[in-house]
Amino acid sequence: MIHSARSKALCMVLGAGTLWSFGALTIRYMTEPQIYRWQYLFFRGLTIALILCAYLMVRDGSGFYRNFRKMGIPGFVGAFGLVGAFIGFIWSITLTTAANTLFLYSTIPFIGAFLGIFILGERLRLMTWVAMTIALIGISVMVVEGLGTGNVLGTLTGLGSAFGFSVFSVSLRFRKEVPQFAGIALAGILCAILTAGIIHTQSGSVLMPVRNIALSMIHGSLVGVGLILFSFGSKHFPAAELNLISLIEVVGGVVWVYLPVFGIHEVPSMLTIIGGSIVSGAILLNSLGPGNKPYRIPAKKSV
Repeated sequence: MIHSARSKALCMVLGAGTLWSFGALTIRYMTEPQIYRWQYLFFRGLTIALILCAYLMVRDGSGFYRNFRKMGIPGFVGAFGLVGAFIGFIWSITLTTAANTLFLYSTIPFIGAFLGIFILGERLRLMTWVAMTIALIGISVMVVEGLGTGNVLGTLTGLGSAFGFSVFSVSLRFRKEVPQFAGIALAGILCAILTAGIIHTQSGSVLMPVRNIALSMIHGSLVGVGLILFSFGSKHFPAAELNLISLIEVVGGVVWVYLPVFGIHEVPSMLTIIGGSIVSGAILLNSLGPGNKPYRIPAKKSV
């Protein structure tokens, strides 16, 4: 029965990563994405909040709002981390290539692993440390090109987004018996409020071309449903492994924008391919290497 539950959780996390992998493709269809970043984030955040609140209402009825009272500090920290991930992703992918942004997301398991050590008390295998070192080399190869072409902001916002999502993933492990759907809804609400405020200070409007509004709502739906699946799966995997599984988003995202059938045909550069391949190899090594299940520090005996 435990094996069955773990298998279902694996399918949920893989499903989440697959849904998220279409995000880069969705953004590539935008009209003048560099102009409408904040508007796109506003409608996407609003869509995520509506989907999660609707889910909570169906599940818990009129008392769904009580979920927000039970979030606790980890829930609020995770929500703010998710807001950072939302904003960083959009800025990064509109400043650099989809491949570069998505491969920067490959750092999530490793950032999550370090946070797990210091916050959750998890210990890592020697193989995981080796894999993280190899991944760091791959990331360095990949980032060199961005620095050379002036995409420093795109690289930094991509890494910032990865850090924010790592904070969210680790926050789920504090209360793994209760998926923090309210935290995800709060993240959507905060993202909408923050972006609306920024647009207001710039004397702009939240409105944008209908095409972009539709795309942002589609993207918000993919993210919202994916986060529900991801939260369910978080009960059965430690933070680092949870994020490793969801990295199917990276592979799928690069493939979708490359395939001519989708009309984008964005060919990744050689350095991005080399760096991304090194990172992917590190992930595979960590996932399939000997003793691939991380372990926790044994509980201290009471005296």
